[in-house]
Amino acid sequence: MGKYPLDASPILSVKDVSNAYISRRYGAFGKKEEKKVLNHVSLEIARGELFGLVGESGCGKTTLGKCILGLIDYEGEITIDGLKSGGMRAARYQRSSLRRTRAVKVQAVFQNPAGALNPVMRVGWLLEEPLRVHAIGTKAEREKQVDEMLDLVGLDLSYKKRKPRELSSGQKQRVSIGCALMLRPKLIIADEPVSALDVSVGAQILNLLRDLNRKLGLSLLFISHNLSLVYYLCDKIAVMRKGEILEQGTAEDIYSNPQNAYTRELLKAVPGLPVGTPDTPLRDYRAL
Repeated sequence: MGKYPLDASPILSVKDVSNAYISRRYGAFGKKEEKKVLNHVSLEIARGELFGLVGESGCGKTTLGKCILGLIDYEGEITIDGLKSGGMRAARYQRSSLRRTRAVKVQAVFQNPAGALNPVMRVGWLLEEPLRVHAIGTKAEREKQVDEMLDLVGLDLSYKKRKPRELSSGQKQRVSIGCALMLRPKLIIADEPVSALDVSVGAQILNLLRDLNRKLGLSLLFISHNLSLVYYLCDKIAVMRKGEILEQGTAEDIYSNPQNAYTRELLKAVPGLPVGTPDTPLRDYRAL
């Protein structure tokens, strides 16, 4: 109720994306070994959609997020708000104008807010930095946008003069979200954004993300291993294992009628969470 209406056209399209890491098991003189991390992954996120990506640690969730952000090389095709790109070397990508263009369309919120913020700079400077880098507005206009962003993420103007060490973990994550939103991207990649926070503070951050989705029409790729959080927040969910998407669908379908045995095992691992089967689906517990 009151949710921002979804647009039929996708804000993100991932087609047949694969990725592999090269390692040497026995050090610098060992034989090179290729480890497949992503194996022909495909998914789409609609405009204004909250999309959850779940799976056990090491299954490739974060790697997929890095591919979408253009931080690592990949094979396949990724399209963000009409901007299409195939696999490319990260160094070559960083020298291209595509990096700056993509930054306006997609940004990230990371697991550890303390590590994402420059510890010696004040919050006002941190929030203004994306605007300075992209030469957006005058000094007065940028300051006004910083004030508006603080209000949007639930912080008052006094926080402009504070440094990250003076903030709680929840406040740091609000600032991180504000930094990600300064360029007004259409898509946010949120990689375990509440796993380092207390439960009550994490709930506040989830509610903030939901409010931003309603107010701004913000699309979100929410990466997490916590099934309860994903079901609470997301409209659609994809289940990943060993670099492959096993199953995807609406939150109600995945929860009440999981088709894949691995999905059912994941759901059973959540204490107190009843699990449906293809033969005995359950109604959506989020409506309770």
